[in-house]
Amino acid sequence: MTNPTSAPHPWVCPNCSREVPGRILTCRCGHAQAERPSDSVPHVRESWRRVRPAWLVGIPLVVLAGWYISASRPVPSRPSPPAPGELERLIAQAAPGNTDAASAAQAPYSPIDLPVSPRAGTPPPAEPQPLVPVALEDVVARAAQAVVRVETGSSTGSGFFVAPDTVLTNVHVVSNASSVTIRRPNGTTVAALVASMSSDIDVAVLKVFPPDQTQAVLPLGSVTRVRSGQEVVALGSPLGVLQNTVTRGIVSAIRDIGGVTLIQTDAALNPGNSGGPLLNRDGQVIGITTMGIATQQGLAFAVAIDHAQALLLGQRHAAGTGSTPLANLNRALNDTGASPADVIREQGTRAYEQALSQLALRSDALDRDWTRFKSICSVTAIGGKFKREWYALFETPAMPGMVAPGCEGFLIELRQAAGGIRTEMRAQEEKARRAGVYPGVQREIRERLRLDYSDW
Repeated sequence: MTNPTSAPHPWVCPNCSREVPGRILTCRCGHAQAERPSDSVPHVRESWRRVRPAWLVGIPLVVLAGWYISASRPVPSRPSPPAPGELERLIAQAAPGNTDAASAAQAPYSPIDLPVSPRAGTPPPAEPQPLVPVALEDVVARAAQAVVRVETGSSTGSGFFVAPDTVLTNVHVVSNASSVTIRRPNGTTVAALVASMSSDIDVAVLKVFPPDQTQAVLPLGSVTRVRSGQEVVALGSPLGVLQNTVTRGIVSAIRDIGGVTLIQTDAALNPGNSGGPLLNRDGQVIGITTMGIATQQGLAFAVAIDHAQALLLGQRHAAGTGSTPLANLNRALNDTGASPADVIREQGTRAYEQALSQLALRSDALDRDWTRFKSICSVTAIGGKFKREWYALFETPAMPGMVAPGCEGFLIELRQAAGGIRTEMRAQEEKARRAGVYPGVQREIRERLRLDYSDW
């Protein structure tokens, strides 16, 4: 019998080993098949129908699990491109003979071998700079190009450039002069006008014409950062001729005397150093050398540079006492355990300075009259040098020849005015002597007011 609904597979007879078509159940040898081969096929197909839905669900699950595992792994970051110029440096390092480059080439590559480019707008980190102390001679060499000699015709002092057209010095260096001569270290000279001054702090500002834009200048520091014991250097022209002399010392103390901050130092200061800079080890100006006590070794003072700031801005110093730093210092020295003689001396110094200030005003008026007299009366050349030219009236050999006709009366008036000033000066000198005013203090006041004359 055959199976009409299927195509049974052929089977092999176990007795004769003959292949028998699947639709025949009995072999020619008479062996009959116990079960039709085709009966098992539907069973296999039915089993496949049950398994196939499980595969259809399982395969997507396996694919999904593999994708999740792959996505969970960290992605290695790519190294940033080298910074500008870095690639050329790496190529140069790889040149033959460069042992550092050869050893670097043998090392395994790492992303940190190349520099990471900074984000836009982010400044690169500052590299630490080693602190290398500057040699003192280098500080002096740079500063010396800005220190000059100030010449007024009757006296000399020191000064220093703080701008191509600006020089700082002391008031007692320029006295009452309206213009001075600046002598640079190389010997060249240039004219300068006295732009502003303050006797309270003994600081004057000079303006140079024409300015040299290549002129070396000194940076300004501050007394607020000065400490006792630190090293300082003073530059100037001691005795008015030894230009750019250098002396070294330490800061002995910081003192406030009469509203003015003074830096006390043991650096040697002599006449002619006045107006020069007192520098710290960084080459910054911390003071303007003002005075040295001639009778005391290693005792000198400089006005703190902070006081000059107002003058540099075109302002007047308003915190003074109406006296000079030297007079204030003398007063301060006498205030410590002052004896009656010291009190009289301090009072006599103030009275002497006030009286000479009034005589200086009279002398200024006589200067103007003398200039007019010379222009209209044809005065011949004056013999000798005087701080005020009309001092020649006291010395007959200094005025040879006769004046123009009609000027005799004018000359008599000038002699009378000059005689009155001389009489008053002699009286004030005697009062100061009786009060015990130090001769050095008297001389400093006379020189500052241009009233220094040998016949007083």
